[in-house]
Amino acid sequence: MFENLNWWEIGALLVLALLIFGDKLPNVINDGLRMLRNLRTMANNATSDLSRELGTDIQLSDLHPKTFIRKHLLSEEDEATLRRPLEGLQRDLSDVARAADIRSSSTPAPAPAPAPAPAARPAADAVPAAEPRRPSYDVDAT
Repeated sequence: MFENLNWWEIGALLVLALLIFGDKLPNVINDGLRMLRNLRTMANNATSDLSRELGTDIQLSDLHPKTFIRKHLLSEEDEATLRRPLEGLQRDLSDVARAADIRSSSTPAPAPAPAPAPAARPAADAVPAAEPRRPSYDVDAT
């Protein structure tokens, strides 16, 4: 939560809290900690009630919908079936990433081979130039 704050900013916040709350600051901190303990107790009670009702062992992290479905509704075979199409994609992406790392290294990439020149066609076989494609929408309508 405070990973973006440096020590000076944290110190400034503490001084500001001391100026706002004054002598009541220890009581405010105690009230905040008591509230956190009560919330944690309520969450633990809710998970134990839910575990008892479902008949399985549920942790607080298991209450995330994706984790809950994966753990309690899908079998291992179902999960493997869902992951199988994505494994090929992940393998392809890692190959592309490796190729990009190789090309970005200090050694220059080999130049592509030049394409063979097209053979000259006689005038009788010449293909007329294609008309430019028109968009399927009206450009001037905007």
